[in-house]
Amino acid sequence: MTTTTITSATISNQPLAELDPEIAAVLEQELGRQRGTLEMIASENFAPRAVMEAQGSVLTNKYAEGYPGRRYYGGCEYVDVAEQLAIDRVKALFGAEYANVQPHSGAQANAAALSAMITPGDKILGLSLAHGGHLTHGMKLNFSGKLYNVAAYQVEEDSFRVDMDKLREQAIAEKPQVIIAGWSAYPRHLDFAAFRSIADEVGALLWTDMAHFAGLVAAGLHPSRCRTPTSSPPRCTRRWPAPVPA
Repeated sequence: MTTTTITSATISNQPLAELDPEIAAVLEQELGRQRGTLEMIASENFAPRAVMEAQGSVLTNKYAEGYPGRRYYGGCEYVDVAEQLAIDRVKALFGAEYANVQPHSGAQANAAALSAMITPGDKILGLSLAHGGHLTHGMKLNFSGKLYNVAAYQVEEDSFRVDMDKLREQAIAEKPQVIIAGWSAYPRHLDFAAFRSIADEVGALLWTDMAHFAGLVAAGLHPSRCRTPTSSPPRCTRRWPAPVPA
């Protein structure tokens, strides 16, 4: 009778296909889906191989609550270096004075931004989800719709564009604490000057969710006149073209 001893070292060195063939099969299926479809969502672009390598690296093993130099766990000296590099690069890329690179997603970044700017019960004014807005811009089932009072602006039926004059009238009537410039499914240029003017007129903070056009902002092809922009992890801001997953 043959006896096989399984140790932690054995498990640690097993490829995924051997350790968990069901999950490995799911990954293969997802790879096939990505290869066989054309993804038109900029923020859901293909991550470069270098990014995939970093995400699957030894950094996965380290807790790092807090900020560089101010952690709640020991042994964060190299994580601190990595995070500070990311902070410095984001600041340089977007000309920002400050940057927080800790959110794992655009939704987390949006939650952090709103909690920093306003308190529960305050009012936000964003593009309606049905007209191209995002879940975190005030959808009732989302945290934003549960914590804050929500008013929504819309696109015009004939032009499919946001009428900035109507938006101004709505902002004056609603008196929001935050106006959201940015969306998920509105392939138009943002009139930042108009948004800025309206926000200043009604005393609102202007927040830009630029997850779907951050690459254009970084390249100088899209304006940005907002003190508090947010974005999803930088699949749409890579420095060189990445190939379709092989």
